[in-house]
Amino acid sequence: MRSVSLNCDAFVGHVTSMPDFSEENAWLRKGATVIAGVDEAGRGPLAGPVTAAAVILNPAHVPEGLNDSKKLSAKTRDRLFEQVIEMGIVSVAHATVAEIDALNILRASHLAMERAVAGLSQAPDHALIDGNMIPKDLVCQASALVKGDGRSLSIAAASIIAKVTRDRIMVDLAQQFPGYGWERNAGYPTKTHKLALVALGVTPHHRRSFKPVHNML
Repeated sequence: MRSVSLNCDAFVGHVTSMPDFSEENAWLRKGATVIAGVDEAGRGPLAGPVTAAAVILNPAHVPEGLNDSKKLSAKTRDRLFEQVIEMGIVSVAHATVAEIDALNILRASHLAMERAVAGLSQAPDHALIDGNMIPKDLVCQASALVKGDGRSLSIAAASIIAKVTRDRIMVDLAQQFPGYGWERNAGYPTKTHKLALVALGVTPHHRRSFKPVHNML
């Protein structure tokens, strides 16, 4: 049976100024040998999949400047994305719009995380999960870290991979469904997006379980 651990610091809002390797080192001292950081992107948008990434970093070759993806410019995210791909072991997975509508966004985001961890070419023996909940079907033991993308270098790397990957998906979808501004808003409920919903209607990539979309149907 998979063992689960919750880091007590997660529930007191402890945040360091920049992520480091202290969380990973703590588990290495406990006997873990391969640590994966896990994060997702796309829980809030009205359209598109939710995307998760799992990253195993080599402590001797960590890209400089890793941080919570939301705190980085697009140019910096793109640079770090390439460096993490080159230096680390990376797996990306998604939950579809249909799965989001069927399961709810929380469970769908956990499903994407489970798939990302399972897809790593090297099996981790511990996963650090961004947030305060642990996906129930992970293939390894795990701990949850609130604001982990600002605390753990591995989670920060995963946050960058997940966000850049999903943003690129939404840029591609914007070419197929112009007018919603997905190339700029990544499917989030901006004024432009909501006005386009009224003018252009609901696409197959909209999440029908989300209130602004549901109310139009």
